[in-house]
Amino acid sequence: MMRSLFSGVAGLKVHQTKMDVIGNNIANVNTVGFKSSSVNFADVLYQTTQVASGANEATGLTGKNAKQIGIGSQVASITANVKGTGGTQRTDEALDCMISGEAFFIVNYGGANYYTKAGSFKVDAAGTLCTAAGAAVMGWQVSEDGTDIVRDAVSKLTVMSPENMTSAPEASTKAYVTGNVDVSDPALLKEDGAAIQVPFLDNLGTKYNLQLGLKAVVGEDGGTTAGAYTIVPKDIVDANNKSIFLQTTTEEDGTVTTTVKEGMSFTFGGVTYTPALDESGNLTFGEDVTGPSLVFDTATGAFRSVGGEEGEEEGASNKALTLGFGGEEGGEAIAGFEAFKDVEIDFSTLTQYTSNGKCKLESFRGAADESGEGAGRVMGDMIGLSIDASGKIFGSYDNGTTKLLGQIAVTTFANATGLEAVGDSMFQTTQNSGEFDGIGKDITETGGTLITGVLEMSNVDLSSEFTQMITTQRGFQSNSRIITTSDTLLEELINLKR
Repeated sequence: MMRSLFSGVAGLKVHQTKMDVIGNNIANVNTVGFKSSSVNFADVLYQTTQVASGANEATGLTGKNAKQIGIGSQVASITANVKGTGGTQRTDEALDCMISGEAFFIVNYGGANYYTKAGSFKVDAAGTLCTAAGAAVMGWQVSEDGTDIVRDAVSKLTVMSPENMTSAPEASTKAYVTGNVDVSDPALLKEDGAAIQVPFLDNLGTKYNLQLGLKAVVGEDGGTTAGAYTIVPKDIVDANNKSIFLQTTTEEDGTVTTTVKEGMSFTFGGVTYTPALDESGNLTFGEDVTGPSLVFDTATGAFRSVGGEEGEEEGASNKALTLGFGGEEGGEAIAGFEAFKDVEIDFSTLTQYTSNGKCKLESFRGAADESGEGAGRVMGDMIGLSIDASGKIFGSYDNGTTKLLGQIAVTTFANATGLEAVGDSMFQTTQNSGEFDGIGKDITETGGTLITGVLEMSNVDLSSEFTQMITTQRGFQSNSRIITTSDTLLEELINLKR
């Protein structure tokens, strides 16, 4: 039987295999994270009809090369182009990620770790970050205080766990009063004075307002002291405008009685205020209690200081008053105020200009500068997730805060082309790829970055695939001609007997 027949058959088989690979490449031209493969051929066993011989000086014969007849080809390798980066597809989805570099995402499917370039992530019903195929994305967890990443063995990133769905509230520690004090406002001469409401929060995120009265300082002769005002607390009310110092009880006969809660005193500007009810049933803090004073520069109308005393440093002023709930010298919190923190109220942005005969005063939580620190916050509900270039995952909350929830870890391999594809754009390690150390790397350590809002598409080059398809078709066609031609030769041999 002619050897060329079997060589042709071998050629058909290898070209068929190559066409299968090309077909798979083209079929996955739009598959996220797909890595194309290429086929390499090699010749196979040779039949040696004459071995090589060396030169012989005695006989004068020269050396002869061996005579060998090959019997076809075989598939030497099918290599995945793992290092080739695919095109970038913009999705604008916050959880879609693309690795710029040679690293792989680590995912866990059925208890085993796999590796992928497909960064199309979502969150499942349990709050775990996962792939479209249902594999959990692996990474590092957050430290107990929530400020840093603990780089330990990778684990599932449950970013929307129940404890992450809310952001804890925080008590206010700073506030400020701004606006203009018009000396001609008649409210400054009244018993209650010009009204000011300073908002603040306790540790539970409950909203309160400190109600203040700003009154002109009146001398014994009935005249006012230019540029000087007294500021006194009138009440502290909750979000429903109810005093926190009063409680009501209903008797069996339906009578409603209002009383003052016991022990709820506080300080303002160093003065202690203890609530009580006067004969008319109105809340009072004592007739003899004199509040701190605010002093303005009568020449410029600018705020000068609290109490008229300059600060110790040159050019500095005392411009804030503290609303205190913690007792004297940092002692234990006063009963009823365990969830409160002392609030420093800044008056430095106030002015005293003549206007339309009415004070225009506003108050806000937080520092008076751009930082706004100390404002506190209410409890927040999660409104979104984001991933930065290092793979850190942050939760955004409707109280304006962000929280670090974890970090996506990646890994690299000594021989990434040695990974074995298992479907769903995932790979697993082999003896020739190198092993995953169980901890992973920060993407920045690999020389790459994480790009969010985009996906890495297939790295299939259609122009190359179509060219390979043409040459493969011609190779298959040529090998089929070898078979038919060899068959014709055999037919001629058989016809010799006729």
